Amino acid sequence: MTSNILHASRVLPYEPEAVFRAFEDPEMLARWWGPNGFTNEFESFEFENGGSWNFVMVSPEGRRHGNVSRFVRIERPSLIEIRHDCEPFFTLKIELQPAEGGTLVDWTGTFDDASVAEKIRPIAEPANQQNLDRLTAVLASSEPS
Repeated sequence: MTSNILHASRVLPYEPEAVFRAFEDPEMLARWWGPNGFTNEFESFEFENGGSWNFVMVSPEGRRHGNVSRFVRIERPSLIEIRHDCEPFFTLKIELQPAEGGTLVDWTGTFDDASVAEKIRPIAEPANQQNLDRLTAVLASSEPS
C-alpha cells in the first residue's frame, strides 16, 4: 500500500520548552537541521505564523539544495507546522508533548504526492532519525555545565 506520510518519533530527555527553543533559535536550528554531514545557510527565518523560512542545505559533497518553506502554525511550546513550498511538496507537523523522561517529539510529513513519498522514503526515514540524533546532540551541548 502506498502512503503519503513519513513519520518519526522519539522521547528526548529535555523539557518541551527546551526542545521548542531548538526550533525557534535560528543558530541552534542551523546546527542540527538535516541528515548527518549537512550544513545550512539561512536566507530568511521568520519564526511566526505565516513567516518564511528559506535556506540552502549543503551536502557533505558540497551539493546545494534550496528550500522554500513557511511556518503555517506555531503554538508554543507544543506545535510547529511547516509547509515545504518547493519539490518535494509536503507539510511537516512537529508535535512536542511532555512524556516520562522528557518530551515526545512526533514528526509527521504529509506529502502532496504519495508516489514521491514512496520514492524518497528509503532516504528520508533514516535521515529523519539522524535529524533527531543531531537535535539531541545540540540540546546536550547547550545545557549549562
